[in-house]
Amino acid sequence: MRLKVDQKKKKEYTARIAQANRSELVVIIYELFLVAMEDAEESFAKGELSEGVRYVKRAEGFLQELMGSLDRRYTIAEELMRLYRYVYEQLIFSVIRQKLVNGETVKEVMGKLKEAFIQVAKEDKSSPVMENTQQIYAGLTYGKGSLNEVLLKGNESNRGYWV
Repeated sequence: MRLKVDQKKKKEYTARIAQANRSELVVIIYELFLVAMEDAEESFAKGELSEGVRYVKRAEGFLQELMGSLDRRYTIAEELMRLYRYVYEQLIFSVIRQKLVNGETVKEVMGKLKEAFIQVAKEDKSSPVMENTQQIYAGLTYGKGSLNEVLLKGNESNRGYWV
């Protein structure tokens, strides 16, 4: 099942990122990593080697973000770094060989870590990382089963980054 990030998905991820706290951002990065791996697997299966490599490199970028965001004050950070290094090595081998190397194991490791961070995110009651963004509420419209985003209107001059 292809999970490719199209324009609609990008809009959904953008909205989620704007409202996410630190733990939720980590979950989103794991999701995007797994999407890139699925896309790479599908591309390699179709013989689209350069496309597959492109998706592996995208996954590598998400992994580097996870590696860079580790808080080394905690002992678990070293354990996570060991797992990330293993995954990173497999991604490098995949680029070199132009096929997924240990792809199922990589997806399993990252999938389990994602599930663990979902639990962490449920307990994290901190505020969103991005401040001063529009609040987004989703609700059912009068259309049969359709879902629309509704933006909370307010002082639009306050949005964005503070300088």
